Amino acid sequence: MRKLKNEELERKSVADFRRSEKSPIAIVLDNVRSMNNIGSVFRTSDAFLVEKIYLCGITATPPHRDIHKTALGATETVAWQYFESVEMCIEKLKAENYEIVAIEQTTNSQNLHSFTPDKFAKYALIFGNEVDGVSENVMPLCDFSIEIPQLGHKHSLNISVSAGIVLWDFISKLNTSDYQ
Repeated sequence: MRKLKNEELERKSVADFRRSEKSPIAIVLDNVRSMNNIGSVFRTSDAFLVEKIYLCGITATPPHRDIHKTALGATETVAWQYFESVEMCIEKLKAENYEIVAIEQTTNSQNLHSFTPDKFAKYALIFGNEVDGVSENVMPLCDFSIEIPQLGHKHSLNISVSAGIVLWDFISKLNTSDYQ
């Protein structure tokens, strides 16, 4: 066994990435404070061919040195758009027939492992602020919520970790990747 060299990884060029068929998933960042988290979500979104990232409220936008530090170029591949409010973003996504999904612990949330995405649906996954989660005023606008089952004391994951777990789960269940 040996590690693969960069040239063996069959990485897409920026142009090839932009032409590639995308996953039926959009990411909505609801007032995310940390630029490192924002950059990490860009990088993970690149890995899973996410259609677009929506940066809302206080969420910083590229170009920024601290976002670039963790995105490692993914801000050049993944499409993104800024909205002053999450509500405005959700209104747009609903008009485009996205299922609006809060990644949040709620009274009615479904466990991620038992959720099966519809292969013909488009999903907008909302990840919230590092301290407060998805904004309370956004919850009634969501079609449903999904939570990542957790067994420890904290019952809290960093947003970039949550995004990686949820995206991997969605992609593997949708069979839209070469990772099967």
